[in-house]
Amino acid sequence: MRMIPTRFLLPFCLLAAVACSSDSSKKDPVAEARFENEKRIGDADITKKQERDAEFMVDAASDGLLEVELGKLAQQKAATPATKEFGQHMAAQHAQMNAALQALARQKGISVPAALGQAQQQTYTELTALTGLEFDKKYLEMMVDDHANDVERFDDMSEDAYDGDIRGFAAKYLPTLKEHLDMARKTQDQVQEMK
Repeated sequence: MRMIPTRFLLPFCLLAAVACSSDSSKKDPVAEARFENEKRIGDADITKKQERDAEFMVDAASDGLLEVELGKLAQQKAATPATKEFGQHMAAQHAQMNAALQALARQKGISVPAALGQAQQQTYTELTALTGLEFDKKYLEMMVDDHANDVERFDDMSEDAYDGDIRGFAAKYLPTLKEHLDMARKTQDQVQEMK
């Protein structure tokens, strides 16, 4: 039996290894951040309050990324000037907030997603399918719901976060999120009146 030289087998072995490895582009950034934090926290025997801090940071980052992307989408697709203006405001302010959150997460050694997770991507995709006032109404309904949840979470964490810097971050951005919620409600009221 004839032996195949190793130099011919190496490319096939490498190709097989690449084919068998998991495709990192299909990984969910939010799930990856949660996994990294759980692993770090588990290794360090950290308290439940610190786990809650990390979870808050992941949720705030993933929500913030979605707010920016949906704000950009609203600037392109919205039927009303008020919705376009609201989207522009959301994209700009949440981009600033995201930058501050990412800097704090790096400082604290907390992993946060750098891209939309699967759930956020699905929400984005659903909105891209809508047009006209239907888009505006659905987008604003989501913004009211999302910001109401954000206000509640940031309010809780401004008092209950284990880490003082995370408490400070939540307290600093709570008024901004309350302002966003008010703006979302006012814009939603304007759009609801249209036929």
